[in-house]
Amino acid sequence: MKSVFYWLGMFALMPPAFATENNLQISGQLVAEPCTLSTASSDITLNFGNLVSKYFYQTSRTPGEPFAIVLTECDTALGSSATVTFKGTESVALPGLLVPDDGDTHGIAFGIETDDETPRPLALNQPSPVYTLANGTNTLALRGYVQAEPDAIAAQSLTAGAFVATATFQIDYP
Repeated sequence: MKSVFYWLGMFALMPPAFATENNLQISGQLVAEPCTLSTASSDITLNFGNLVSKYFYQTSRTPGEPFAIVLTECDTALGSSATVTFKGTESVALPGLLVPDDGDTHGIAFGIETDDETPRPLALNQPSPVYTLANGTNTLALRGYVQAEPDAIAAQSLTAGAFVATATFQIDYP
């Protein structure tokens, strides 16, 4: 019995192990976004199929391939405008355009433009012009295209083969 009191006394004199005050602080901010990104817009793929290199020596780029970013459940009380920024690796030869994932080896780059009466190019890594939002569903109509680099056209040195380019987009509500 005496040894039990002895051990209890020892524990009473020991400081608590690893006990400190305020050693974990969690913070954040809960925000209400004006719109929800449609699940159909979360992973967009453009397939240009087979492109003949001789075509680029005559016209330098393909026609635009339409695609859309759909914003749903928009509430203009929370925000009445949006911009979209496409992010990726920019072409040195064609500033504002996206290079293929394997680099500038093909002599081509990918561009994005608005899909309206007067298409405007959207430079990579730069916010788009402001889109005015309406309540409900809003569709940002865009087009992607493939463009040959000027030096590759002049030297007729486009490289055949499969290509893939990857960009991400960010929607901001200014």
